[in-house]
Amino acid sequence: MTEERTGDPLGTHRSLEPRGALPQPAWRLDNEMSECFTTEILVDVRVLNVDAASFRQMEEASGGEPGGVERAILATVRERGKQHNPVTGSGGMLLGRVARVGSAVRDRGVKEGDAVATLASLSLTPLRIDRILEVRPASAQVAVEGQAILFQSAPFARMPDDMPERLALALLDVAGAAPQVARRVRPGDRVLVLGAGGKSGLLCCAEARRCGATVLGVESHGPYAQELRGLGLCEAVIEADARDPLAIRDALAAHGGEVDVAFSCVNVDGAEMAAIVATRQRGSVYFFAMSTSFPRAALGAEGIGKDVELFIGNGFAEGHAEHTLNLAREPGPLRELLHRRYA
Repeated sequence: MTEERTGDPLGTHRSLEPRGALPQPAWRLDNEMSECFTTEILVDVRVLNVDAASFRQMEEASGGEPGGVERAILATVRERGKQHNPVTGSGGMLLGRVARVGSAVRDRGVKEGDAVATLASLSLTPLRIDRILEVRPASAQVAVEGQAILFQSAPFARMPDDMPERLALALLDVAGAAPQVARRVRPGDRVLVLGAGGKSGLLCCAEARRCGATVLGVESHGPYAQELRGLGLCEAVIEADARDPLAIRDALAAHGGEVDVAFSCVNVDGAEMAAIVATRQRGSVYFFAMSTSFPRAALGAEGIGKDVELFIGNGFAEGHAEHTLNLAREPGPLRELLHRRYA
């Protein structure tokens, strides 16, 4: 058996370029899985749940050519030792089974054979892909054979046994969204959700409604907008492109005007200003999408004289996995839609 070496809890021992860097901003990681470190959990990977912005970018870059996303993923992992999209800067998360547990992480409560979903981004996860088995565009999931490393500091969740695996993985990928809504929304608030018909958008709408807010949803994809209307979570569903801030502003004028809190869950570039324009002075804007540009948001708000608090999404919140799974477990039309779409 290979002798264990001492590893850093944050994973800096795996950074090759530049050496010693934190794994997320590092350009390249060491994905040689025969090395054993005390601070690592080795996972046999079964499914990658690619970040929506990253998956869309790869689809568009390949022009819809068959196998385009597959080739992009293999090229990225081969070059960088991780699935860290060089254009969007985002990754996703993965599902697999524990293959080895380092001596310094045995107190984390997992053992060999346990099914786990990593709640740390693929953009900081050492990954080796031996083979891609299937690409599932509808859910941005990719079935693979390979291995990955989970560092001592990285969060993960055991897979629940009361819902389909694909659904649980899809929910855990956006588990940070609903808890952030619960933290920021108060009863009586007017809340806008951009990209309200997607995974994180649906959960944000449901959580805001549960908090006692009036919810307005913006969704550009017609079928998703229609499904959203059927849930009864939103006072109004506006079919509009979130990249058009003036269209959003004008549409809101017919529904009470500016909102107290806006959540941006879109997976396209250039939607920052719609959320800012839609929010009242001293209101709050939370950007959950990985397609968000901090300079565009900060300088754009300054340029139109909007004194709003800007929050950049953090995919991790304490207890977020169980919070989101419980929200999806509640009986009703949302649960039925999530099962129909993602299971």
